[in-house]
Amino acid sequence: MEGAEAASLLGERGQGRLAQFKTYRRRWFLLAAICLLNCSNAMLWLTFAPVADKAAAYFHVSLEMVNWLSIVYLLISIPFGLVATWVLDSVGLRCAVILSAWLNMTGSIIRMLSVLKFLSLGSQSYWYLFIGQCLCALAQPLIIFSPTKLAALWFPDHQRATANMIASMSNPLGILIANVLSPALVPEGKHIPLMLGVYAIPAVTACALATVGIHEKVPPTPPSASATNSTSQPFLTGLKMLLRNKPYIMLAVCFGGGIGMFTCFSALLEQILCEKGYSNEFAGLNGALFTVCGLLGAFLLGLYVDRTRKFIESTKICFCLSALASIVFAVTSRFRHQAVMLAITSSLFGFFGFAIYPIAMELAVECSYPVGEGTSTGLIFVASQIEGVILMILLQALTVRVSEDPSSTCALDQDGALDWTTGQEKRQQQR
Repeated sequence: MEGAEAASLLGERGQGRLAQFKTYRRRWFLLAAICLLNCSNAMLWLTFAPVADKAAAYFHVSLEMVNWLSIVYLLISIPFGLVATWVLDSVGLRCAVILSAWLNMTGSIIRMLSVLKFLSLGSQSYWYLFIGQCLCALAQPLIIFSPTKLAALWFPDHQRATANMIASMSNPLGILIANVLSPALVPEGKHIPLMLGVYAIPAVTACALATVGIHEKVPPTPPSASATNSTSQPFLTGLKMLLRNKPYIMLAVCFGGGIGMFTCFSALLEQILCEKGYSNEFAGLNGALFTVCGLLGAFLLGLYVDRTRKFIESTKICFCLSALASIVFAVTSRFRHQAVMLAITSSLFGFFGFAIYPIAMELAVECSYPVGEGTSTGLIFVASQIEGVILMILLQALTVRVSEDPSSTCALDQDGALDWTTGQEKRQQQR
C-alpha cells in the first residue's frame, strides 16, 4: 500500500489465518499536526499569566478578571471533557482533531478583535477576549485526549510510548513558549495587541494542517496486533467500569491533583513573585525552567520505564519528590532576594512533576483496559480540572490586598497588588 514503511505477515493465534500489519509515513504528519495544535492551545491558555499585571492595566480590569481567562479553561473542560471522550471514542480521531483546530483558531481570532482600535469596543473589549478564551477552552479537551488515541491507532507497539510522550509534552512546550514570549513581547501594556497577533499564527497554521492533511480516522491497515484488538467498550459502559476500578480512581485523584497544582503554578507564578520584587522576566524564566526541566524529566523517565517497565514505582517516587519541591518553593517564594533558590526549586518541581505525565497517562490506559483510551485519559483530565478550579479559587480567596510597596514590581490594578501569604498569616505579621 502506498506510503507504507514496512509490511509483515504475522500469525494470528486462535484464528488460523494471517493478518497484515503496516505502518504509514503519514503517521508522523498526524503527530506533527497534533503537536502544533497542542502547543498552540497551551500558548493561548497562558497568554496573559506571565504579564497579568500589565493585562489588567491595559483592559482596565482587576487581577481576578485576568485570572478568569485561565480559570475558564478549567471550568469549561469539566463538562466538555466528557463530551470530548465520547467524540474521540465514538466519532473518531479525525473529527476530534479538526473540530478542536477550528475552535482553537476561531478563539484566537476573536481574541484579536478585542484589541482592534477601529472597532471601538471600549469596556466590551475584555468580554470579546473572554469569549475567545472560551472557544479555545472548548478545544482543549479534544486536543489533550488525542495523543493516546493517535499512538494506539497509528503507531506500532515499540513506538507508542515515544509518540505519546512527544504529543503529550507539546502541551508543556506551549506553556514554556508562553512564559518566555509573553514578557518579551509585552514590556509595556500597549504591546498586548502585538502579542495576540503573534499567538494567533500557530493556531491558524495548525488549523490549516489539520483540515487539509487529515483524511482518515484510522489507518487502512492497523500497525500492530494491539491496534487490531483496540476495540473499546461503549462510552457509558466504559465510564461505569472506570468508576468501579479502584486503582484507576486512586490514579485519577492523585494525578489529577498534580495537574491541578501545575495549572495553578503556571497561571499564578507572576502574581506570586512580583509582590516580593521579582520581575516578570524572572517569573517567565522560572516558568521556562519548570517546563524545560519537566520535558527533560519526562524524556529520561520514559527511557527508564521502557527498559525496566517499573511504571508504578517510578510514579510513586516522582510524586513524593515533586511534592517536596513544591513545599520548598512555597516557603522560598515568601522571601526577597532568593532568585537562585527559586530557580532551583522551580526546576526540580518541573523535573519530577512533569516526568509523571506521560507515564501516568500510559498507566491509566493499561489499568483501565478494555475501556477506550479517550475515556480513560479523559476522566483523569476532568478530575484534574475540577481539582484545579478548587485550588485556583481557594488560593485567590486566601490572598489579601496590600498597598503599594516600593520593592514590589507588580503593575498595580485598580484595587492594588495581591499578597499570596494567607490572610491569617498576614494578619499575624501585621500585629
